[in-house]
Amino acid sequence: MEYVKLGNAGIDISKICLGCMSFGDASTGFQGWSLKEDESNAIIKRAVELGINFFDTANCYSFGTSEEYLGRALKEYTKRDETVIATKGFIRMGEGPNRQGLSRKAIMQEAEASLKRLGTDYIDLYIIHRWDYTVPIEETMSALHDLVKSGKVLYIGASSMFAWQFQKAQYTAEKNGWTKFVSMQNHYNLIYREDEREMIPFCKDEKIALTPYSPLASGRLSRGIGADTKRTETDQVQRSKYGSTEAEDQVVIDRVAKIAEKRGITRSQVSLAWLLQKGCVPVIGATKIAHLEDSVGSVGITLTGEEMAFIEEPYVPHKIVGPLAPEPNWIHSSHTLAKGR
Repeated sequence: MEYVKLGNAGIDISKICLGCMSFGDASTGFQGWSLKEDESNAIIKRAVELGINFFDTANCYSFGTSEEYLGRALKEYTKRDETVIATKGFIRMGEGPNRQGLSRKAIMQEAEASLKRLGTDYIDLYIIHRWDYTVPIEETMSALHDLVKSGKVLYIGASSMFAWQFQKAQYTAEKNGWTKFVSMQNHYNLIYREDEREMIPFCKDEKIALTPYSPLASGRLSRGIGADTKRTETDQVQRSKYGSTEAEDQVVIDRVAKIAEKRGITRSQVSLAWLLQKGCVPVIGATKIAHLEDSVGSVGITLTGEEMAFIEEPYVPHKIVGPLAPEPNWIHSSHTLAKGR
């Protein structure tokens, strides 16, 4: 494993981050393909053995049980001071008012709840999961700053938003002497590159870490379009992100497969190596130990300039997908809240 700084922050993170959305109690209704705790533990244990020290989860992943599984596993398999834990807040966590969003109340109560579920005194990286159109950015940034000053959070990050929103948040923090974001977890992979227009150039100019989610496009870059898995049968979010551009994406996927075959490596390794050479720390999901080991194998692979150009050339502009518009429907309705959570 190799390690890099988290953007302009002093903390060291592994070049591969283990995303923990796959872990949790499936009975919560969040998603039907979540792994049970013993299965999750095996993957987390192997990640530690492979040198991964960066783990990403969220309060909403299986409605808190992902955080619970991760917290218990890390206590068993590694030391807290050797681990970088990222979690998120924003998505609705219960019925009634003040159970979602980025108000001061919501931020404080959800951060406290995450700390309890993770079983830790502090969160290394606390990420706002989406932009809140209903709360002044001054309130959000002030609350996040207070979390950092309290010692309960070390660094703050953001995820999926327009570049103008991210810049506005950074400017607000700088103007008031508050803590600024050190990372952006955006939607970025070989078949979805719309953030190359504004977000990524801004982050690189400001030395903000890029930790993209969905680096393998929900498996499309690793196994192709149409492969049947438990996830592809039930993941409606995956279909909303990639279902309308399959013909265009297939050209890129075929070129990834050609390079993989020529080099004797996997499609996943080609796709992740491309992201690593773009200066990203990809957040990979794994439902099997073999998936994890394959992803870690991308570290150290260097694609040639010709190979980079070959897989980039067929890309065509895509419609913006993901929860970027005001009050996206999936926040409110795509996941059924489990009773009591």
